[in-house]
Amino acid sequence: MGQLWPLVLLAVVCVAIECVLTAADWGFLEAPSLRRRVVENFGFWPGLLRGWTPNYDTQPYLMFFSYSFLHGGLWHLAVNMITLWSLGRAVIARVSPVGFALVYAASTLGGAVFFGVLAPTLQPMVGASGALFGLAGAVLAWNYVDRYSGRQRLWPVARAVIMLIALNVVLWWAMAGQLAWETHLGGFVAGWFMAMLVDPRGQDLAPPPDQNWQDQD
Repeated sequence: MGQLWPLVLLAVVCVAIECVLTAADWGFLEAPSLRRRVVENFGFWPGLLRGWTPNYDTQPYLMFFSYSFLHGGLWHLAVNMITLWSLGRAVIARVSPVGFALVYAASTLGGAVFFGVLAPTLQPMVGASGALFGLAGAVLAWNYVDRYSGRQRLWPVARAVIMLIALNVVLWWAMAGQLAWETHLGGFVAGWFMAMLVDPRGQDLAPPPDQNWQDQD
Protein backbone atom coordinates (compact mmCIF):
# COMPACT_ATOMS: atom_id res chain seq x y z
CA MET A 1 0.00 0.00 0.00
CA GLY A 2 2.92 2.32 0.78
CA GLN A 3 2.19 6.03 0.76
CA LEU A 4 -1.15 5.56 -0.98
CA TRP A 5 -2.88 4.34 2.20
CA PRO A 6 -4.96 7.56 2.59
CA LEU A 7 -6.51 6.96 -0.84
CA VAL A 8 -7.25 3.34 -0.04
CA LEU A 9 -8.78 4.27 3.31
CA LEU A 10 -11.00 7.00 1.82
CA ALA A 11 -12.10 4.72 -1.00
CA VAL A 12 -12.90 1.83 1.34
CA VAL A 13 -15.02 4.04 3.61
CA CYS A 14 -16.91 5.69 0.74
CA VAL A 15 -17.48 2.42 -1.11
CA ALA A 16 -18.62 0.61 2.03
CA ILE A 17 -21.14 3.33 2.88
CA GLU A 18 -22.56 3.51 -0.64
CA CYS A 19 -22.78 -0.29 -0.95
CA VAL A 20 -24.83 -0.49 2.24
CA LEU A 21 -27.12 2.33 1.12
CA THR A 22 -27.54 0.81 -2.33
CA ALA A 23 -28.30 -2.60 -0.83
CA ALA A 24 -31.02 -0.94 1.24
CA ASP A 25 -32.37 0.88 -1.82
CA TRP A 26 -32.55 -2.38 -3.76
CA GLY A 27 -34.32 -4.24 -0.96
CA PHE A 28 -31.45 -6.49 0.10
CA LEU A 29 -31.65 -4.91 3.56
CA GLU A 30 -34.86 -4.37 5.47
CA ALA A 31 -34.24 -0.63 5.71
CA PRO A 32 -35.85 1.05 2.69
CA SER A 33 -35.47 4.54 4.18
CA LEU A 34 -31.85 4.10 5.26
CA ARG A 35 -30.41 6.48 2.63
CA ARG A 36 -32.88 9.18 3.60
CA ARG A 37 -32.02 8.84 7.29
CA VAL A 38 -28.28 8.87 6.64
CA VAL A 39 -28.51 11.98 4.46
CA GLU A 40 -30.74 13.66 7.03
CA ASN A 41 -28.10 13.15 9.69
CA PHE A 42 -24.81 13.40 7.79
CA GLY A 43 -25.43 15.33 4.58
CA PHE A 44 -24.69 19.04 4.40
CA TRP A 45 -27.87 21.02 5.09
CA PRO A 46 -27.64 24.81 4.49
CA GLY A 47 -30.76 25.24 6.61
CA LEU A 48 -28.78 24.30 9.71
CA LEU A 49 -26.82 27.52 9.19
CA ARG A 50 -30.08 29.47 8.99
CA GLY A 51 -31.91 28.53 12.14
CA TRP A 52 -33.01 24.94 11.56
CA THR A 53 -33.03 22.65 14.59
CA PRO A 54 -30.36 19.93 14.23
CA ASN A 55 -31.08 16.26 14.81
CA TYR A 56 -28.20 16.15 17.32
CA ASP A 57 -25.96 18.76 18.92
CA THR A 58 -22.85 18.29 16.77
CA GLN A 59 -24.63 17.97 13.42
CA PRO A 60 -24.08 21.62 12.33
CA TYR A 61 -20.33 21.07 12.75
CA LEU A 62 -19.92 17.44 11.71
CA MET A 63 -21.77 18.00 8.42
CA PHE A 64 -18.89 20.16 7.14
CA PHE A 65 -16.92 16.94 6.69
CA SER A 66 -19.38 14.01 6.87
CA TYR A 67 -21.11 15.02 3.62
CA SER A 68 -18.01 14.11 1.64
CA PHE A 69 -18.31 10.41 2.53
CA LEU A 70 -21.83 10.13 1.09
CA HIS A 71 -22.78 9.83 -2.58
CA GLY A 72 -25.90 9.92 -4.67
CA GLY A 73 -25.51 6.44 -6.14
CA LEU A 74 -23.00 3.98 -7.57
CA TRP A 75 -22.27 6.06 -10.68
CA HIS A 76 -21.59 9.17 -8.60
CA LEU A 77 -19.32 7.10 -6.36
CA ALA A 78 -17.43 5.49 -9.26
CA VAL A 79 -16.63 8.80 -10.95
CA ASN A 80 -15.43 10.33 -7.70
CA MET A 81 -13.28 7.36 -6.68
CA ILE A 82 -11.57 7.21 -10.07
CA THR A 83 -10.85 10.93 -9.81
CA LEU A 84 -9.62 10.53 -6.23
CA TRP A 85 -7.15 7.84 -7.26
CA SER A 86 -5.83 9.89 -10.18
CA LEU A 87 -5.44 13.26 -8.45
CA GLY A 88 -4.64 11.84 -5.03
CA ARG A 89 -1.54 10.03 -6.27
CA ALA A 90 -0.21 13.26 -7.79
CA VAL A 91 -0.72 15.16 -4.53
CA ILE A 92 0.87 12.43 -2.39
CA ALA A 93 3.84 12.24 -4.74
CA ARG A 94 4.39 15.95 -4.16
CA VAL A 95 3.76 16.37 -0.43
CA SER A 96 3.42 12.91 1.21
CA PRO A 97 0.30 11.46 2.89
CA VAL A 98 0.33 14.17 5.59
CA GLY A 99 0.29 16.95 3.00
CA PHE A 100 -2.45 15.15 1.11
CA ALA A 101 -4.55 14.91 4.27
CA LEU A 102 -4.18 18.65 4.88
CA VAL A 103 -5.18 19.53 1.32
CA TYR A 104 -8.09 17.07 1.31
CA ALA A 105 -9.46 18.25 4.66
CA ALA A 106 -9.14 21.94 3.75
CA SER A 107 -10.84 21.35 0.40
CA THR A 108 -13.70 19.43 2.02
CA LEU A 109 -14.22 22.27 4.50
CA GLY A 110 -13.89 24.97 1.83
CA GLY A 111 -16.42 23.27 -0.40
CA ALA A 112 -18.95 23.11 2.42
CA VAL A 113 -18.39 26.74 3.42
CA PHE A 114 -18.88 28.04 -0.11
CA PHE A 115 -21.99 25.93 -0.56
CA GLY A 116 -23.43 27.09 2.73
CA VAL A 117 -22.82 30.75 1.87
CA LEU A 118 -23.56 30.82 -1.87
CA ALA A 119 -26.13 28.10 -2.56
CA PRO A 120 -29.65 29.51 -3.07
CA THR A 121 -31.22 26.20 -2.09
CA LEU A 122 -31.93 24.46 1.20
CA GLN A 123 -31.54 21.03 -0.36
CA PRO A 124 -28.82 18.76 1.07
CA MET A 125 -25.43 18.34 -0.55
CA VAL A 126 -23.37 15.14 -0.60
CA GLY A 127 -20.28 13.87 -2.38
CA ALA A 128 -16.50 14.15 -2.41
CA SER A 129 -16.45 16.53 -5.39
CA GLY A 130 -15.46 19.54 -3.31
CA ALA A 131 -12.39 17.74 -2.00
CA LEU A 132 -11.57 16.45 -5.49
CA PHE A 133 -11.71 19.91 -6.99
CA GLY A 134 -9.43 20.90 -4.14
CA LEU A 135 -6.92 18.27 -5.21
CA ALA A 136 -7.14 19.64 -8.74
CA GLY A 137 -6.59 23.14 -7.35
CA ALA A 138 -3.51 21.94 -5.47
CA VAL A 139 -2.00 20.26 -8.53
CA LEU A 140 -2.60 23.36 -10.63
CA ALA A 141 -1.21 25.64 -7.91
CA TRP A 142 2.03 23.69 -7.83
CA ASN A 143 2.17 23.59 -11.60
CA TYR A 144 1.75 27.37 -11.65
CA VAL A 145 4.56 27.87 -9.12
CA ASP A 146 6.85 25.45 -10.95
CA ARG A 147 6.26 27.15 -14.28
CA TYR A 148 6.57 30.64 -12.86
CA SER A 149 9.83 29.74 -11.08
CA GLY A 150 11.18 28.15 -14.23
CA ARG A 151 10.01 31.08 -16.38
CA GLN A 152 7.85 28.80 -18.48
CA ARG A 153 4.53 29.62 -20.13
CA LEU A 154 1.57 29.76 -17.77
CA TRP A 155 -1.01 29.09 -20.45
CA PRO A 156 -1.30 25.34 -19.66
CA VAL A 157 -2.43 26.23 -16.13
CA ALA A 158 -4.91 28.84 -17.37
CA ARG A 159 -6.21 26.36 -19.96
CA ALA A 160 -6.80 23.72 -17.28
CA VAL A 161 -8.73 26.23 -15.16
CA ILE A 162 -10.85 27.21 -18.16
CA MET A 163 -11.57 23.54 -18.85
CA LEU A 164 -12.71 23.02 -15.25
CA ILE A 165 -15.03 26.01 -15.54
CA ALA A 166 -16.40 24.71 -18.83
CA LEU A 167 -16.94 21.27 -17.28
CA ASN A 168 -18.98 22.80 -14.48
CA VAL A 169 -21.08 24.81 -16.93
CA VAL A 170 -21.82 21.73 -19.03
CA LEU A 171 -22.65 19.59 -16.00
CA TRP A 172 -24.82 22.34 -14.52
CA TRP A 173 -26.77 22.51 -17.77
CA ALA A 174 -27.00 18.72 -18.15
CA MET A 175 -28.20 18.34 -14.55
CA ALA A 176 -30.82 21.10 -14.89
CA GLY A 177 -29.10 23.31 -12.34
CA GLN A 178 -28.73 20.57 -9.71
CA LEU A 179 -24.93 20.74 -9.69
CA ALA A 180 -23.31 22.00 -6.49
CA TRP A 181 -20.86 24.23 -8.33
CA GLU A 182 -20.45 26.28 -5.18
CA THR A 183 -18.86 23.26 -3.52
CA HIS A 184 -16.53 22.76 -6.47
CA LEU A 185 -15.47 26.40 -6.37
CA GLY A 186 -14.89 26.39 -2.63
CA GLY A 187 -12.93 23.17 -2.77
CA PHE A 188 -10.75 24.45 -5.60
CA VAL A 189 -9.94 27.72 -3.82
CA ALA A 190 -9.21 25.99 -0.52
CA GLY A 191 -7.07 23.35 -2.21
CA TRP A 192 -5.04 25.96 -4.08
CA PHE A 193 -4.52 27.98 -0.89
CA MET A 194 -3.55 24.98 1.24
CA ALA A 195 -1.16 23.74 -1.45
CA MET A 196 0.71 27.02 -1.20
CA LEU A 197 0.97 26.61 2.57
CA VAL A 198 2.10 22.98 2.42
CA ASP A 199 4.65 23.38 -0.37
CA PRO A 200 5.16 26.91 -1.73
CA ARG A 201 8.50 26.20 -3.39
CA GLY A 202 8.79 25.70 -7.11
CA GLN A 203 10.33 22.56 -8.54
CA ASP A 204 12.42 22.16 -11.65
CA LEU A 205 10.25 21.00 -14.55
CA ALA A 206 13.21 20.24 -16.81
CA PRO A 207 13.60 16.52 -17.58
CA PRO A 208 16.57 14.84 -15.87
CA PRO A 209 19.62 14.26 -18.04
CA ASP A 210 19.95 10.82 -19.59
CA GLN A 211 22.66 9.12 -17.58
CA ASN A 212 23.10 6.46 -20.30
CA TRP A 213 23.80 8.95 -23.09
CA GLN A 214 27.19 8.70 -24.69
CA ASP A 215 28.91 10.92 -27.21
CA GLN A 216 29.01 9.07 -30.52
CA ASP A 217 31.30 11.57 -32.30
